[in-house]
Amino acid sequence: MDRRRFVKRSALGAGLLSAAKPTVSLGQEESNRFDQPTDCYGNPPVITDRLDHGPFTTYGPEATAIDNYITMVTQPVQGYVPNRGMGMVTYLCDEAGPPKVSGNGDQETLLYRTLEDLVRFPLGDQLYLRLDWRDIQSERGKLNFPIHWKMAFDLARQYEKPISFRVQLMSPVIQDHSMPDFLLDEVPVVRLGTTDEIGIPGKVHYAPRYDHPAFMSAFKELDDLLAEQFNDDALIEYVDTSMYGFWGEGHTWPFEGNPFPDYATAENTSLALLEYQISNWTKTPLATNTQPDYSQVGNASVLEQTIAANHWLRTDTIFIEPEQIEALSKRPPWVGATIENGFSNGKEESLRMMDGEPRTEYLISHIHDVGPTHGSLWNWHDLSASNLKRYFDTYPDGIHRLRNSIGYKLRPSWVWTGSRPDENYIILGLVNDGIAGVPGALVLSLRSEQGETVAQGMVDPGYPIPGKVCQVAMTFATDIRWKGLTLSAEIEIKGVRHPIHMAAKQCNKDGSLTLRQNV
Repeated sequence: MDRRRFVKRSALGAGLLSAAKPTVSLGQEESNRFDQPTDCYGNPPVITDRLDHGPFTTYGPEATAIDNYITMVTQPVQGYVPNRGMGMVTYLCDEAGPPKVSGNGDQETLLYRTLEDLVRFPLGDQLYLRLDWRDIQSERGKLNFPIHWKMAFDLARQYEKPISFRVQLMSPVIQDHSMPDFLLDEVPVVRLGTTDEIGIPGKVHYAPRYDHPAFMSAFKELDDLLAEQFNDDALIEYVDTSMYGFWGEGHTWPFEGNPFPDYATAENTSLALLEYQISNWTKTPLATNTQPDYSQVGNASVLEQTIAANHWLRTDTIFIEPEQIEALSKRPPWVGATIENGFSNGKEESLRMMDGEPRTEYLISHIHDVGPTHGSLWNWHDLSASNLKRYFDTYPDGIHRLRNSIGYKLRPSWVWTGSRPDENYIILGLVNDGIAGVPGALVLSLRSEQGETVAQGMVDPGYPIPGKVCQVAMTFATDIRWKGLTLSAEIEIKGVRHPIHMAAKQCNKDGSLTLRQNV
C-alpha cells in the first residue's frame, strides 16, 4: 500500500491505456515552471488600506520619518504560539478509514472516545479527515455523512480546533469504486490492471472517465453541496482539491498512462475539476497536491492555476522528487503549504532506525526544511492517540522543534515613535520567527485604552517573511499619545479575517502588545 514508492520508478514509459502516447505539447514537457519569471506565480491577494511600507529615512530634505526615536523592542517567544493558517494537524480518518476500535461496549461510543483522544492530543492544533466520495453521498441531491464525520466535526467545535478534509474520487485501498453506486451504470471505466505495489492485493483497478458528462455533472453537484455547507464555515481551515487518480493526488502510479483519449483531454479535464472547485470555495483555501505528472494529466498546469488563484499546496511525503521540493520552496510567501508524512507508532518494528535515529526524526527535520504552514500527526492506517503518544514520549525533541517553529510567528521587533506637524506615527519593524510566510495578509490595528481604533491597515501579503524585517508605519491624530496604545493583529485568508496572537514575550495574554517605553 506504499503509494510513495513510485518515486523510485522510472519516468512514464511508452503507451497510454486507451491511445498511443501523444506528441509532447507545450506545458506537457515542462513538469513545472517555477524557474520562470514571477508572473507565472500569479498576483498576490488584493488588500485594502495598505500601510506605508517605507523606506523611512531620517535625515535630509527628503526625510520621511524625521524626529523618530526607538522606544520599544521585543523578544521572541521560544514556545508554540497557535494561530489560524498554521499548525500541526491530527488525522482522524485516512484512506483506510477511521480508527479501528475493539472491546466490549457500544462500537459508536468506543469510536467517539477514540476520536476524542486524538482530538485532545496536546501536540495537535488542527484536525483532518480523508474519505471517499461514496462515504458522503449515496443519492443525488444530498450528502449523507458517516458517523465518524459527524463525530469529528462535533469534537472540532467542542475543542475549538479547525478541521480540514479531502474527498477522494478514486482509491486503491477499497474494493469498491470511490464514486457512489448511482454512477456505476452511467460513467464508463477503463481497466488499469493489478499490482502488488499499492492497494488491496489482487484487486483489479479501474479508472472512471472523469471527462464523461455524467461524471462531471455529478462531481459538480458534490462540490456544490460541500461548498454550500462549508465554504463559509469558520471551523474549516482548508479543503484538499479532489483531483484525478489515486487518493486524488493526480496520478495512478504504478500504472502507465491514463484513461483519457489524449493529453489535451486529460489536461483540460484536470483544469476543469480544479477551476470548478476554485469557483465554489471563495472563502476557504484549497490545497492541491504537488504530484509530478507521472500519469500525464496536466499537473503542472493545475499547480500553476492553484497558485495563480492564491490557494495552497500540499505534499504527501517529504522524501520525494526534486520538483515537489522545488514547488514548495519557490511558492510565493502568501501561499500556505501542508506536509503529510506517516510517523512511527513508537514500536520497535516501526522505528526504521537510520544512523542511530528513527526515520521519523529525519522526516520531521526535512519537513522543517521546506518551511510549511502545516504538518501532519499521522500514524499511517493505524490512527490512535496512544500511538502518537508512545513515539513522542520517547523521542520528543523533533516534534517540539517543528511545532514551535512551524508556520509564522510574528512580532514587532522594533517600535519607533515620532511626530509630524499634522500627525503622530509609529514605525514597526515586523519580524517572523517562524519558518513560513503569512498565508494571506496581516491586518494591524492600534486601539486606545478605551478600545477605540485609532489606526488600522494591512501589510503586503505573505509578509513579514522569515529572516527579513518588514517596516510599516501607522499614523494617528496629534492629540493621541502613543504610550498605552494597544497593537493587535489579524490574518486575512481568502477575504476572511481571524484574530491572531503575536509572538513576543512582551505581549498580553490575548496576543496583543501594549506600547510602552522599554529602551
